[in-house]
Amino acid sequence: MSEFKHIIRIADTDIDGKKKVVFALTQIKGIGCRVAKSITNYLGIDPNAKLGELDDETVDRLKKFVEEDIEQMPDWMMNRRKDRYSGRDLHLLSKDVDFARMVDIEMMMRMKCYRGIRHAKGKKVRGQRTRSTGRSGRTVGVIRRKK
Repeated sequence: MSEFKHIIRIADTDIDGKKKVVFALTQIKGIGCRVAKSITNYLGIDPNAKLGELDDETVDRLKKFVEEDIEQMPDWMMNRRKDRYSGRDLHLLSKDVDFARMVDIEMMMRMKCYRGIRHAKGKKVRGQRTRSTGRSGRTVGVIRRKK
């Protein structure tokens, strides 16, 4: 048996080898529990095995699938459906998730839609309360009228 690998690098992310494969994959930004389970099922890897105990060939298959072939999964599992620029269903990982989010917010701010205006002003965007929370500045507490 090969030696135990403490850190494995997949998709520009250092992953702890002491964790089970399913939970180790969730350390990659853009992969949650459901996608990680489907990846292990698709590749035929034991989800309860420790990532550091897998042999090199299995780790290479896992790395290749996550970095290159992840779009073979069903369309409904992708995290970027019908991308605005390419028109394809994509699954973004690590830095690409942050970059796509930033580009989307900038586009909303440029087109001056309601959400873009809220983002630009630094206010809450998704319909949360703003009367009592999310305040900035000196005002703390309630302002009372004089009688």
